[in-house]
Amino acid sequence: MIEKAALINAIALTNRGLLATQSEKQAILAAIANLEDFNPTPHPLEANNLLNGNWRLLYTTSKALLNLDRLPLCKLGQIYQCIRVETTSVYNIAEIYGLPYLEGLVSVAAKFEPVSDRRVQVKFERSIIGLQRLIEYNSPVTFIQQIEAGRKFPGIDVAINSDKQQGWLDITYIDNDLRIGRGNEGSVFVLSKT
Repeated sequence: MIEKAALINAIALTNRGLLATQSEKQAILAAIANLEDFNPTPHPLEANNLLNGNWRLLYTTSKALLNLDRLPLCKLGQIYQCIRVETTSVYNIAEIYGLPYLEGLVSVAAKFEPVSDRRVQVKFERSIIGLQRLIEYNSPVTFIQQIEAGRKFPGIDVAINSDKQQGWLDITYIDNDLRIGRGNEGSVFVLSKT
């Protein structure tokens, strides 16, 4: 599909949005809107097989995520959003790199509830921040298995008051390997299935 290729090309050299100029951001938003017009899945929340799985962030306008790259001596690594439809769980995982042996991890676990055919209400439940070595992090899959098994991690591992920390996300495009979402703070997310 030509619209999908145009979007992938537009975001290819932006390092998830960190390096995008203002004119590139405008072109990317136009490419996103163009691709959303061709969404092959009009009811994304009914397509559990497409939605479920591990997604890697390709591009975002989220200042909260992009600002993780501005921490002293740190560089933002891969960012994942792992969706478990069966348990209505979502895990956001950001890998942070910097000094040797001090690689970090910032993660948030949440529950989601469909409120329309494309919108989910998200309630954040737990935040985990720490050093990858101490957490024994080696992949999103094993990390999530440890969370689901109830492991308490070294570092900062705290419950979040979901009454105060919640938002929503519209899934505006989804196919076998690409998903686009628009959040309540005006942020756009483009992710690929891993």
